[in-house]
This record gives sequence, C-alpha cells and structure tokens, in this order.
Amino acid sequence: MLDLLRRRIVVAPMAGGPTTTDLVIAATGAGALGFLAAGYKTPEAMTGEITAVRAATDEPFGVNVFVPGTPYPDAGRLAGYLNSLGLAPGDASWDDDGFDGKIAALLADAPAVTSFTFGCPAAGVIRALQDAGSAVVVTVTTAAEAVMAAAAGADGLCVQGHEAGAHRGTFVNDDAPGRDHGLMALIRQVAAVTGLPQIAAGAIMGRRQVQAVLAAGAAAAQCGTAFLRSAESGAHPLYKAALADPRYTTTTVTRAFSGRPARGLVNGFIVDHGDAPPAYPEINNATRPLRAAAAASGDTERMSLWAGQGYRRAAELPAGEIVDRLCR
Repeated sequence: MLDLLRRRIVVAPMAGGPTTTDLVIAATGAGALGFLAAGYKTPEAMTGEITAVRAATDEPFGVNVFVPGTPYPDAGRLAGYLNSLGLAPGDASWDDDGFDGKIAALLADAPAVTSFTFGCPAAGVIRALQDAGSAVVVTVTTAAEAVMAAAAGADGLCVQGHEAGAHRGTFVNDDAPGRDHGLMALIRQVAAVTGLPQIAAGAIMGRRQVQAVLAAGAAAAQCGTAFLRSAESGAHPLYKAALADPRYTTTTVTRAFSGRPARGLVNGFIVDHGDAPPAYPEINNATRPLRAAAAASGDTERMSLWAGQGYRRAAELPAGEIVDRLCR
C-alpha cells in the first residue's frame, strides 16, 4: 500500500460527473494516484471506464465504490420533504448502487486500489479483493470508524476531515455528535488507534497543506476540489464558474440535495430546504431531475455545487499542472 502512495498526491473520486477517465489518465501521467468514481454508475459503465484508463496508461489507479445503506424507514417524513419540493413520494427510490455487480466486476479485473465510501464492506469482500490483487482503502471520519476498518482487514484509510467537499464518508447517516473533526486533529486521532497508512482528505488546495498533512503523519494527500475547474474535469461549466463567482461566499454541510450530509456552496436551494431527512439515496434519486433541469436552464441556485472549504483556490489549469503545483 505504501508503495502505491509514494507519489503523495491522490486525486479524489468525484461521483456525478467531475471525475472523468481523462482526469484520471492525466493525473496518473503527472505522478498522482487517480481514482475513478463508480458511484451512480452501472457495473458495466464502471468496467468501461476501467478499460479506457488501462488502454491509456500502465500506471496504477484506483476505483471508488459506495457501500449501500438501508431504506429510510420514515415514509411520512420523506413524503413531507418531497412534497415541499413539488415532488411526489413515488419519485424517491432506494437502491444499492449496483454494489454486488461492481464487486464482481472488480474481482474479475482488479485495479491497483479499491476504495469504499459510506461504510466498511464485509471482511470477506476485502479479502477477496486483496486476493484478486487490489489493495483496499476505507474512508473514515472518526477514530472509531478507523478501528472498524482496520478490524475488517483494510490496507489503508482515507481520513476525511470536516473541511472536505461533497459527501461526508460517515458509516452512519445520522446526526450523532463527535464526527465533525478537523483534518489535522483527525489524522492524529486515527494514528493513535491504528498504524494503517492514511490518505488525508479535507480542503487540501496547495503545496503547504500537502506538506502539513504529511508532517502530521499522513502517507498522502487526497485532493478533489482542487481539480474541479481543471480542463479534464467533467463538472458542468456553470459549476466551474460558480467556484469563482463572488456571490458564493461560503460552504456548508447539507442534506438538502441528497439526504446525506455533503459540503457545498451555499445557494438558494440549501437555504430553503434545511429540513431534509437522512434519506439517502431516496432524496438523491428524487432530486436528480430537478438538478438536471436547473443546469439546463442555467440556474445555479438549484444545482448541487459540492466544494471543500478551500474552493476559491481551485484553478483553471490542466490536471497535470495542478498535480505539479501540489507536489512541487
């Protein structure tokens, strides 16, 4: 695992469009460890992206998979929220994001690294991937989650601070206290309970931040928001522009768009819908047409503009140049 992280820079898997095969290829070519985002894709689409990256580079890369939760039990509360959005309750559906099919495909054609978000897979799944030749990384947001991942046999941990953009990688989708740790503190807390290599994630936008997390004990720094405005990013042009738009002055963590806590630019939709229940992926599936319509009409006030706290430093540069700036 440590050999895979020798490059020190990891390009985060950004589901929903920002991560493209071009971004992963460019990042690996520049010396980073790039991750494909399997979230919201079919197993077949994921396999196609793996094939495309393999055709373009012999360098190692990873694939990130979402661990499914369970259906949200409070149908009344979910229906009330959907009605406030002008949606019928039937628009929300639960799914497991094709988890079993993706694992089967990864076992048949294992990438160098398979990472998991939203939970820790069963120990048997981890062992099977390792036997197939893939190192396994689990995203954690607390020391307790790190202990669970280590016990299941993970090779490494993606340690996600509260500053990070997009979805929080918490194992449980609730509001229990004790999960909002800053990255620097979390690195040390995790190191106190396990010696597994850590990939530090949380609004890392520049060289000094990379140096800081490495000095704190992380083996590598993972960056996502830093690449959102890159030429290879698949983020919508309006999304890229919003990161530099002076009217968007801050980020917050919200469930408004998806039913899971995620950090994004504060816009009208987030302000108006702060009462979203912890229903994921039901709300995410229900709001997908709303978000697509907003993008099509140029309405960034109703788009999910995921971003970490350092979003203002996201630069319109080729991904390779961004990697170079981070590790120079």
